[in-house]
Amino acid sequence: MKISLLATSLLFLCTTILGAEDPIARKARRIHDRIFTLDTHCDTPLLMLRSGWDPGQRHEPYGAKSGKQDFPRMKEAGLDASFFAVFVPQGDLTLEGRARARQQAERILDLLDVTFQKNSLLAQRALRPEEAYRLEKQGKRAIFLSLENGYPIGTDLSAVDYFYQRGIRTITLAHSANNDLCDSSTDSHRQADRGLSEFGRRVVARMNDLGMMIDVSHISEKSFFDVLAASRAPVMASHSSVRALCDHPRNLNDAQLDALRKNRGVIQICIFSRYVRSDPSPQAPANIARAVDHIDYAVRRIGIDHVGIGTDFDGGGGLEDCRDVTDLPKITEELVRRGYSTDAIRKIWGANAMRVMKESMRLARKGK
Repeated sequence: MKISLLATSLLFLCTTILGAEDPIARKARRIHDRIFTLDTHCDTPLLMLRSGWDPGQRHEPYGAKSGKQDFPRMKEAGLDASFFAVFVPQGDLTLEGRARARQQAERILDLLDVTFQKNSLLAQRALRPEEAYRLEKQGKRAIFLSLENGYPIGTDLSAVDYFYQRGIRTITLAHSANNDLCDSSTDSHRQADRGLSEFGRRVVARMNDLGMMIDVSHISEKSFFDVLAASRAPVMASHSSVRALCDHPRNLNDAQLDALRKNRGVIQICIFSRYVRSDPSPQAPANIARAVDHIDYAVRRIGIDHVGIGTDFDGGGGLEDCRDVTDLPKITEELVRRGYSTDAIRKIWGANAMRVMKESMRLARKGK
């Protein structure tokens, strides 16, 4: 017992001394706690489909059924806001398939409604940036909602208005396969990249009218450029990384990055290993340093005003040394170590994405 107590005391002393010798770590945590922090893509609502899984309850980090984040762990990590994705996987482009997709999206939205009512002292749904900032000041988590995959829209333009009314503020137009709106970057059956469909153009226009952010992650290269040509508002790639550093079709190439800058949009670097490092292996897994290489590259290429972070937690996101939300302050520490200023880190951790959201809303024409 005495040996155990001595060992614990020595460990505490060593931790204190090491912390005192690392002013960068202390500075990073101060910055992280002071700024508004936002993760633009998280699939946590998928966990809510499990019986009894409640984001209002703290789940032990790294547990087999813990998920990557919940409201208590977000608070511990200093993560102020997150985009919770209402994700529906791609299915058949039939009346039945589209109807099932719509039903699945509605089921998840219903669960989210109950969740916000149950956990109103911990987190609330946010519809506008100013609401998120207000919730931060109240010590609550701000949760924006996104629709990941336009498949539940089907061929019904009025569905865009329906999802807006249910609280959706951004739509990822496609996912792993082509749909009625546009082609996907990873559709294995695609013979040629057809880009944005005529119906997809109408969806983009309606999203612009409502002030919804258009999410270009997952969509094909032609779809990407078609969207930028069609949209009168800036767009967001909510969870994509850089093709020059990791040659994966889900990542954006230099031409896409350059176009995103001209569009005034933002790329939110994804910390999904396969999008961070080509062929990650147990011997060479993707880590925070490698992910911040993507941030560095994008900042050098298109500027500090166009880069952010979208983890893809609970949808595959995670790194060797960033396994859940409680590890996110380590990214801030790496940014500080590389010389990023407080203002630059503030932009990366949410201000850039909020700018795009504000501009999308400013350009809205809801009456049309």
